[in-house]
Amino acid sequence: MRDAISTAAPRRGCDAGLAGVAAEGSSDAEDLARLGYRQELRRDLGSLSAFAAGFSYVSILTTVFQLFVIGYAFGGTRFFWTWPVVFFGQLAVALNLAEVGSHYPVAGSVYQWGRRVSAGYPGWLAGWLKLLGDVVSVAAAAIALQAILPSVWSGFQFLGGDPSLTSRDGAANAVLLGAGLIVLTTAINMAGVKAMACVNDIGVMAELGGVVLLVAALFLHAVRGPGVVLEPVYGPPSSLGTGAAGLLAAALMPAYVLYGFDSAGALAEETQNPRRIIPRAILKAIVASGVGGALLIVAALMAAPSLTDGRLATEGLAYVVLSALGPTLGKVFLVDVALAVCVCTLAIQTGASRLAFSMARDGALPCAPALSRVSARTKTPVAPAIVVGALACGMLVVNYGEAQLFVLITETAVLLVNLSYLLVTAGMLARRLRGWPGRSGSAAGVFSLGRAGLALNVAAVAWGVALIANIAWPRHDGGGPAWLEYFPLIGVAGATVAGLGLFVAMQRPREGAMAPGGEQGVLAEEETRPAQIDLLT
Repeated sequence: MRDAISTAAPRRGCDAGLAGVAAEGSSDAEDLARLGYRQELRRDLGSLSAFAAGFSYVSILTTVFQLFVIGYAFGGTRFFWTWPVVFFGQLAVALNLAEVGSHYPVAGSVYQWGRRVSAGYPGWLAGWLKLLGDVVSVAAAAIALQAILPSVWSGFQFLGGDPSLTSRDGAANAVLLGAGLIVLTTAINMAGVKAMACVNDIGVMAELGGVVLLVAALFLHAVRGPGVVLEPVYGPPSSLGTGAAGLLAAALMPAYVLYGFDSAGALAEETQNPRRIIPRAILKAIVASGVGGALLIVAALMAAPSLTDGRLATEGLAYVVLSALGPTLGKVFLVDVALAVCVCTLAIQTGASRLAFSMARDGALPCAPALSRVSARTKTPVAPAIVVGALACGMLVVNYGEAQLFVLITETAVLLVNLSYLLVTAGMLARRLRGWPGRSGSAAGVFSLGRAGLALNVAAVAWGVALIANIAWPRHDGGGPAWLEYFPLIGVAGATVAGLGLFVAMQRPREGAMAPGGEQGVLAEEETRPAQIDLLT
């Protein structure tokens, strides 16, 4: 071991003993060098763009509009109460990710955090599962255009005449619209982080403004009071009944919405002063999404023309907006929702491309040299954006053949992402019980949970287990073959086994790269030493 670190970049893959502490007055590039990487990406992002990355991934206008029908179909008006439960559970997760993200502000977020708190396969698996979940989420977000644009103008229904996502015409048109959007977001990503951030910032401001105005407009057109969330009103009878089973199924809706807030961490190497900005961006994204989504659900239930005619469980928020606000004003808001869908797709693809870049840079993915190459002109990893876009477009084809199967694949993606969070928080808990983060937790520039850290970490792990169990629990709704209810479990098992095979194959030593999750990827035991930063060599 060497006694101290110079300001020159060390070999990639060498992890600093006191990784969480930046020297006073050091630049972001020098701080990154202490974590084992040289500055290759361009640091153009500030606090607004970091917040926008996390908020756009969640995108309550996109996801609440897309998934309101799920919550109401299973839980009726009382499904609202699943929202705060999921929100506070995910907030515990976000607090822990904010802490570890402040200690390790490196591109790739979940992958980098996972491999630094857990040795070997578990740490690498966190990144692998998140990458798979992100690719499918890109396709799922892009398909949401079909639920919006044909309602704005029938000319957006290019194929056939039935815009319903469950119809053959609607499914085919959704593939066309979604593929076009993914091509656009891929081009924006290739143009560089500054172009991406500009589009993302504008889109987030439009979405935030749209949420505020839409909630206000629906409140002004309310036909019942806020007590509606206390009334057990249902639409068509659910196959799961009206009891606890129905509410547990309804909780899938907020679980689908409230994830992806970690995306701010994926852009850590492109963010100025990331140790301070990234944690705040993660927490602002989850809080803004939680509060805005809750108000939107209440406002929609208050303004819905009818709670029992079945349309809330089939047409969702688009039905409420057009019915309560009229076709002209309603379509204006739907245009804003369509913009949110576009920005959401862009944010997810950006996060996925940085995750792929980070894993490839460590030699943790096939075709690592190509995927880790940074454009000399834009200072952006171009190949990962193209690969993520191509894979997402391939996923869209599944929707053309079987819309129900695509829904199940999307459910599997949400399960994969939350499982990746659980691997990180569980790894943090194991390290915390051994003394992490020690005195580094109170160092300048590092976000710390302090004495509440252990309790919040236990809460995050317990919540992660409960959420994953609920999402994965087999539920047969009477439609399609019974084996489909086990599809998410099959998907996760397949991803895990495939990941194990890939992990073993990628363990071959590479000059200048690190075997992912190896001993160099684990927090060094000397991390509480305040004076010097040693390198594992």
